[in-house]
Amino acid sequence: MEYRKFNADYLFNGTSLLGEDHVLIADSTGRIKDIVHYTNAGEGIELFSGILSPGFINAHWHLELSHLRNLIPEKKGLADFVFSVVAGRNFEEEKILVPIGRAEAEMLGSGIVAVGDICNNSMSLLQKENGKVSYYNFIETSGWNPAIADTRFEKSKSYYDEFINKKQIASIVPHAPYSVSRELWGKITPFFTDKVVTIHSQETKDEDEFFLNGTGSLVELYQRLNIDNSFYKAKKLTSLQSYFRYFAEASSVILVHNTYMKQEDLEYLNETKPRNQMISFCLCINANLYIENALPPIDMLLENNSNIAIGTDSLASNHQLNILEELKTIARNFPGISTEILLKWATLNGAKAIQMDRNLGSFETGKQPGIVLIENISGDKLTADSISRRIL
Repeated sequence: MEYRKFNADYLFNGTSLLGEDHVLIADSTGRIKDIVHYTNAGEGIELFSGILSPGFINAHWHLELSHLRNLIPEKKGLADFVFSVVAGRNFEEEKILVPIGRAEAEMLGSGIVAVGDICNNSMSLLQKENGKVSYYNFIETSGWNPAIADTRFEKSKSYYDEFINKKQIASIVPHAPYSVSRELWGKITPFFTDKVVTIHSQETKDEDEFFLNGTGSLVELYQRLNIDNSFYKAKKLTSLQSYFRYFAEASSVILVHNTYMKQEDLEYLNETKPRNQMISFCLCINANLYIENALPPIDMLLENNSNIAIGTDSLASNHQLNILEELKTIARNFPGISTEILLKWATLNGAKAIQMDRNLGSFETGKQPGIVLIENISGDKLTADSISRRIL
């Protein structure tokens, strides 16, 4: 077996940032053999400038929305954004499929090896069958009107079956608390057992306002979309507390955005979540700035020892599909967070969230996580000029 040996200024192994005296050894397919001291590595070491890291995990992405790049105005709020996305789904198939291929290529080039992808149809299946990226496919279900629960569930179930028949990993999941009726929750909940599930959660302050008081911009969104909301009575609970009980049987839950999450919600999760269930908080900071011009409460999540993962959201709400750009934005706004912690969020934490850590997320013997080089650093810090690329 032929092996390659990699050395750089720093080597991030998935949990710790090691110095330049460490050498990563992998076979020609990228399967990790070992990390050894430089003096024990022998000859043939390939030298790089920067940080060597396992491949990145994009824990939240909408591949099927890649055709909407630069088409939706920024900073108009979630209600306007959702309305624009719904309107933007009526494109010809070819105008959707071509950007899907380009988006995956862009993602691969920047070092992403696995994705938690939101799917409202099966258009992305052909691209995914190429096997270039590992996908956890979240078949997204929505329908606020109780009268359409049966129809919406059957549609999502048909997509789910299609993905499973193509040997793809998939779950049926809710879109958001404000878009799934109690009747629809009842139909999809049996599919959560021992699965990874995800939900857009507390992305706008109006989400909590709606569940607490029945008011806010979401009411206006229903009106614009001609959705009957007359049946709804405010629960007097925060958004998260209104739905989280439905996830009791899931093995892993990814809460996405969390831009307006409060400490009381974290305490609620700690008190009510099943003992062996993993909860991850996926940050999509560039999308938060794009849509709401708001930052997630990262300091609060850190103080509560939360499992944080990173996502890019979609090209409808982001200018690129690059996990490093997400980390750079976090570092710029939260300068006290070390590069070591940021990289853990982007690698091992994300792999655990989508239950792919057996093979991805860290440089451990036998794993095949991909090898990424981060260049243009200052000491061990990311800079505005930092870039990432896949080298194996």
